[in-house]
Amino acid sequence: MTSRDDTVSSGRGILAAGGSYLIWGVLPVYWKLLDQVDSLYILAHRMFWSLLVTVLLLLLLGKLTGLRALFADRRVVAGSTFSGMLLGVNWFIYIWAVNSGHIVEASLGYYINPLVTVVLAVLVLRERLRLGQIGALALAVCGVVYLTVVYGRFPWIALTLAMTFAVYGLLHKTTRVAPLEGLFVETLVFLIPAGVLVFYNELSGTGVFFSGGWQRAALLAATGVITTVPLLLFAYAAHSIRLSLLGILQYLAPTLNLLIGVFIYQEDFPWSRAVGFFMVWGALLVFLGESLLNRVRLKKARLSR
Repeated sequence: MTSRDDTVSSGRGILAAGGSYLIWGVLPVYWKLLDQVDSLYILAHRMFWSLLVTVLLLLLLGKLTGLRALFADRRVVAGSTFSGMLLGVNWFIYIWAVNSGHIVEASLGYYINPLVTVVLAVLVLRERLRLGQIGALALAVCGVVYLTVVYGRFPWIALTLAMTFAVYGLLHKTTRVAPLEGLFVETLVFLIPAGVLVFYNELSGTGVFFSGGWQRAALLAATGVITTVPLLLFAYAAHSIRLSLLGILQYLAPTLNLLIGVFIYQEDFPWSRAVGFFMVWGALLVFLGESLLNRVRLKKARLSR
């Protein structure tokens, strides 16, 4: 029987997941404001400022002293280092895709991602799916396969984004590291290369932080906040709710990405491609509907006891 504390934790986890996906969903607008800046340079600033924000939060919350115990566990450090590398690849591909006019394909990657997440939940964590959930997953797979065929080329952007973030989510689910401390290690991995790249560009005159105006400098510095907040929300959610549910909720982000790409930045979205997206959306509705009905059944079963 589910306790009240578990229910509250699950509810907060769902809200945290929704908040993180909402922020990620509107991020293309933010990156477009920096589309004249090299993607690798943006990534370096994102890593640098994210680490700074994380350190400040650890300091304010009095958690810096706890890092000693974290670094004493080699397994935890290795896992966080690997997840940091996955994060770096994911961030770079996403920023490049958005500023190169591939927002729609990036959204496809994050539609595929929950499918990979659910598969990992079943194969690695041995989570069980109900019949309705299996049907929803099958419909979503059909939609993704259809979209891949319609694209007419190997969707490497989409698949790279999907795989890196799905494995990242799995690592957060299986590694019991506090979200803030984990993010500190993940961003620390890139401190030296990010710092070297930023300072080299500024000293050589190719950087834009000091010479590109205060607005651009503010946008680059704020990448630390817009990166840290959703990642902390996501990490909290990964520890609070089932990985399969976390994966399905993730459809919110690519849907917002798609709408922004098509209606704001006028990217190509023919009806042949829309059919595949409708299949994926239908799968989401089936999954959510089945989950709601299952909750109602469980509630009735408790009341009848």
